[in-house]
Order: sequence, then structure tokens, then C-alpha cells
Amino acid sequence: MSNALSRTPLHALHLELGAKMVPFAGYEMPVSYPAGILKEHRHCRESAALFDVSHMGQLRLVGDDAAAALETLVPMDVIDLGVGKQRYAFFTNSSGGILDDLMITRRGVGEGADLLLIVNAACKDADIRHLVAHIGHRCTVQPLPDRALLALQGPKAAQALARLNPSVATLTFMTGAQFVLEGAECFVTRSGYTGEDGYEISVPADRAEALARALLAQPEVQPAGLGARDTLRLEAGLCLYGHDINESTTPVEAGLTWAIQKVRRAGGARHGGYPGAATIDAQLATGASTKRVGLVGLERVPVREGAVIVDAKGRKLGAVTSGTLSPTVNEPIAMAYLAANHGIAHHEVYAEVRGKRQPMRVSPMPFTPHRYFRG
Repeated sequence: MSNALSRTPLHALHLELGAKMVPFAGYEMPVSYPAGILKEHRHCRESAALFDVSHMGQLRLVGDDAAAALETLVPMDVIDLGVGKQRYAFFTNSSGGILDDLMITRRGVGEGADLLLIVNAACKDADIRHLVAHIGHRCTVQPLPDRALLALQGPKAAQALARLNPSVATLTFMTGAQFVLEGAECFVTRSGYTGEDGYEISVPADRAEALARALLAQPEVQPAGLGARDTLRLEAGLCLYGHDINESTTPVEAGLTWAIQKVRRAGGARHGGYPGAATIDAQLATGASTKRVGLVGLERVPVREGAVIVDAKGRKLGAVTSGTLSPTVNEPIAMAYLAANHGIAHHEVYAEVRGKRQPMRVSPMPFTPHRYFRG
């Protein structure tokens, strides 16, 4: 293992728990624990799983102009985001491609009010430079390297976390607030990356291990690594940056137009004004020539990222961006970009796997129903 890899505040705990560690986005991260990816995945769907996501970037934007400034970089409604509300967003480039996807939460009013941003690990340095370069003169961009991030996910996450502070039960999906957990001042959102109910907990780095141990002491909670996190998010139809979305894919091609509020679209009060707006508006009006779709395999052969998708005559239609053998659906599932005229539900296509064509059917996503707690 290269010494150049960063470690999260939970590194020693991962080793103590017998984690298999792998390099990921510049960090040494647990891919799985002795139970294995399949059991970790199923435990999250049935009970509660604890993930270390401290490699993600946390930063805050501070200043009266922060929301308006951020709107010049994302196609989302940030100005009208209520206190304690969270929103999914993405940075775009001049051609409408996605530089990164992120979560925004408005915290507090008056003194100490800010926008908390959670960005992807592999993009966080570039994202900070992007923010400082473009809006650093309008608000303060403050990275938070002294904070860890834990994700507690699953249908029993709420009852486990409520033992540490019953008030966390008051949160609903995509809201957040400050709570004391194990004596530490934490910022908790009811959100996640698995399709299940759950929480993401921003905790001071020096208190992260104590909090993780307190959570793992709950009877519902088991640790889970990056392997289960990936299969869970794929079943939930959620994009992984650098795979299913990147700087060459637009939000319209990626099927993420639900995240662009009307006020920021053509005809809206604050439409445009962000990078690539003309391209995205044009695609919103007329559609994109390619689109992200779900695929379900008709035979039990896993179809992995990079597999070429062809029609019955062998003509290339697109490529798989994520794929696995789904533990919940018990079938091969994948996401791919296809020519739009082939991306119609139930349309049959073929994935080329080791020289053979595997039949697949275009499927609606998510593959497994979301179970977020909306109150």
C-alpha cells in the first residue's frame, strides 16, 4: 500500500474490524469486512449498516451572497432553499457536462448561517478551486478537513440513532439539523446513497471513532464497505461520478432533469446564468440523442462497466457505465447510455461479454424501490 494514500479518522477501527482495505480516490478505504459484500448489502436493506464516507469533501460557503453566488455554478434553486433543507446539485461546465455532483444544505440564519456542501472525494480539490476561482470574491469558501462523515443506512437506522439522541427522529428525507451525539456536536441530514432511509453525520474528526463505536454497539448496526455501497446505490438507480456521469455527460442525457427546478429553466424567474445553460436548455426543449437507462439481464451473466451494447444485428448502441449481479433483485442489472430511440422501456438489446451477446431489457429505475422517510 502506497504511503501517499490518505487515511480517514476511522482507519484503525477498520483494521480492528478486519476490513479489506483498497485504494479509492486517494484514500485507503474498506471495500468489505469479514461478513462479505453480499451480507453487508443485505444487512443494509434489512436492518442498518454503518459506512465511513469521510473521504468525501465537506466545505461551507459563508456570506449573505453565498446562495446567489452558488447559483452561477449550478442549475439549482439555491436562493429559495429553506433553512434545514437539503438539495442535490451538480456543477456544470461550458458545454453542459457535469464536473461533479454534490449535496447542499442551508444551515441556520443570521450569525453562523452557511451552506454546507458535500462533494465527491476524487473531485474535492478541483471543486474547491472551482468555487474559489468563480465565487470566492462573493463569499467565503471554507473547506472542513477536520470533520469526518458517517453514513448510517437502512430501515432500522432511525431507531438505532435515536438511542443516542431521540430528536433525530424529527428529521425527514433531505432535511438536516445540529444534534449532540456521544457528546459531539454533529450536523445530521436524513439522506444517503442506498435508496434506504438513513442519515449522514458530519462529526469532528477527533470524535468520529467514539461515535462509530457507539453506533456499532447498537444491535441493528453492522459495518459495511465500499463494495456494498456500490451495489446498493446501483440498485437504487443512483449515479456514481466518474462512471455514470462525468464532464462529457449532460444532466439531460443522465436523466437528472428532476433536479433542475422550474425557476432555473427557460421561462423561469432566474433561468440560465450558469455554465452550459444554453446547451442544457436546448436539450430540455428537444431531448438528448443519448440517454442513461437501466438494463436487466435475461440470463444470469453479470455485465460490467465498459461492456458494449449492441442491437440484434450487432450495431453499437452504447456502453455500460455500471453493472452488477443484484443481491436484492437477484438478476444482472446495469446502467448504460443508449441512443435515445433504443432507450425505450422493455426494448431488448445485447451486451457483449467475453465474445458472447447477453440479452438485456431496458428497465425503469430504481431497480429496488426507494424507501426514504418523508414523514
